Amino acid sequence: MIANAEALLKPLTIKGLTIRNRVMSTSHAPGYGKDGKPQERYQLYHMEKARGGIGLTMFGGSSSVAIDSPAAPWAQISVADDSVVPYFQQFSERVHAHGAKLMIQLTHMGRRTKWDTENWFPTISSSARREPASRTIPRAMDKNDIRRVVRAFAEAVRRCKEGGLDGCEISAAHGHLVDQFWSPSVNQRDDEYGGSLENRMRFGIEVLEAMREAVGDDYVIGMRMSGDEMIADGLSHEDCVAIATEYARRGLVDFLNILGGQARDEMSHAVSLPNMSFPVAPFLFLPSAIKREVDVPIFHAQRVTDLATGARAVAEGHVDMIAMTRAHIADPHLVKKLMEGRDDDIRQCVGAGYCIDRIYVGGDALCIQNAATGREATMPHVIAKADTPRKVVVVGAGPGGLEAARVCAERGHSVVLFEKQPVVGGQINIAAKATWREALSGIPRWLHGQVQKKGVDIRLGTEATEAAILAEAPDVVIMATGGLPNAGHVKGHEHAATTWDVLTGKVEPTGSVLLFDEIGGHNAASTAEVLAKKGCLVEMATHDLQIAQEVGTTNKPIHLRELYKLGVVLSPNMELIEIYPEGNRLVAALRNTMTDAEEERVVDRVVVDYGTLPVEALFNELRGKSVNDGETDLDALVEGRPQRWSGQPGFALYRVGDAWTGRNIHAAIYDALRLCKDL
Repeated sequence: MIANAEALLKPLTIKGLTIRNRVMSTSHAPGYGKDGKPQERYQLYHMEKARGGIGLTMFGGSSSVAIDSPAAPWAQISVADDSVVPYFQQFSERVHAHGAKLMIQLTHMGRRTKWDTENWFPTISSSARREPASRTIPRAMDKNDIRRVVRAFAEAVRRCKEGGLDGCEISAAHGHLVDQFWSPSVNQRDDEYGGSLENRMRFGIEVLEAMREAVGDDYVIGMRMSGDEMIADGLSHEDCVAIATEYARRGLVDFLNILGGQARDEMSHAVSLPNMSFPVAPFLFLPSAIKREVDVPIFHAQRVTDLATGARAVAEGHVDMIAMTRAHIADPHLVKKLMEGRDDDIRQCVGAGYCIDRIYVGGDALCIQNAATGREATMPHVIAKADTPRKVVVVGAGPGGLEAARVCAERGHSVVLFEKQPVVGGQINIAAKATWREALSGIPRWLHGQVQKKGVDIRLGTEATEAAILAEAPDVVIMATGGLPNAGHVKGHEHAATTWDVLTGKVEPTGSVLLFDEIGGHNAASTAEVLAKKGCLVEMATHDLQIAQEVGTTNKPIHLRELYKLGVVLSPNMELIEIYPEGNRLVAALRNTMTDAEEERVVDRVVVDYGTLPVEALFNELRGKSVNDGETDLDALVEGRPQRWSGQPGFALYRVGDAWTGRNIHAAIYDALRLCKDL
């Protein structure tokens, strides 16, 4: 068991509420709300964490208390009327049945939302200052607005108590309405709600006083806030300590949930939701400092990816509860595994940010490496044994192949895994070579450990052939052979290298490089960073409207920051149309996608990223010999039914991941899980 585990497993009592351990998940917005309510999908997602041993799970990050703070963006929850109470009651029963406590976050978003959704009301704030992230200019609140919103918070907390929730927190972090009053970056008022820090605290005090009056002194109410907004015109660390101290002194809060940063623009989003480019627990010093000044429990979340770090934070007295929100998305059973002495079975968050990045483009939160999270109604976190053991051959030990082998072994099947490379990991091994993306290697590392434990016959450095596969007399063959770089379609593409060539060291470009990106993902941006760090003069061109267009909110700013720092020239809206040699150099012809104007670059090297094409020769050799002609029943996959099993002698043949077509890590793992869970 990890050091200081006993500190994590010790109960915490807040007023009359006892939480069974010191591990929690903070309120967040997974995009699972339906009609403004936490319905079955939302509830099952949190119930899985309760089943997995968590002490406290909080839901509804940014749950709206009023109708001019719309719940529609990010598929959130509305607590603006009593219709939500029965859903809270059902939710509470589900989580309590597994021994965990359940709380919600209440907020008014203020300017940090959209006006052109739901009720089309103007956004409101302390002052009429535009927020870059939401791109709205709010109306400055008058006294009637203030009184109305204060009442809305009070009514909302009453609904939480009636719904059986164990408590709530208000959001005064990430640039929500309460901290829009606090922060000098927003609040320019000259009345009793503006000017001095004392005045700027007034609105939040009135909110909490009204909430307390609505539910009494025994109901747990906390507050999430920044310990330092980390922006030049925002709240300093000293300001935040003063706010925390005053609110705690007044008895307005029963706990404080402290984070670092703000979220008013692209870069501050990336800082407040730190990805794998940041160290583990980068802002732990902020709650630690506030804990020294207040007498209420302190919670903290921000890239605490492993239990050892969390245990140290609690044992050393920095915090009273440690939140491992994204870690629970990766593995909702991590506390249970700790208590059972199975630390090495925990699937650790790698900080890819895939879960959060999907939310900010209107998607739902999904884990890059755990395809069951958020799909609890259809996808199992614990794999059931099959009625009939089978012989399964998996070809390829990338993420899709490893997951297929893991799930099949969990089902009780006998599994042989062929991998022609001497190591597992597939394309992840290439991606992990790119500067700050190394943590991706944790994905195949965990999967490899699991298949070893389950007794999979792993044959590294062994290329699968038709004869080798048939020699195993398999019932099922799963092709997870991945993809290889697509060279592209432009005239003269044979003169270009690929991003794979650069990252694997197959080519070592020097001098000037044009890097053309048709995909808009991490690959090209990462490669541009690698090239620039090696001293190349790099121009990165793409036909998209912006560089790394498909990369999400927590990752794109980090790429752009690094590219700007390294002096990479960024050229969006440019299509590569031809490459040809001129002397010992290359000419790259580009066309502006908006004007059709053509330009040329004379460079030492052209590097391209056109994605991948499936490695399918072996699949095509085998399909005629299979009982299903290599066909996957798509309806069965979607409906959660087993694939058709003809009963005739021979093997069924399937493919997963990039062997099907180029997508991403999550797609490969999801392909494997939903196919193999029913084999």
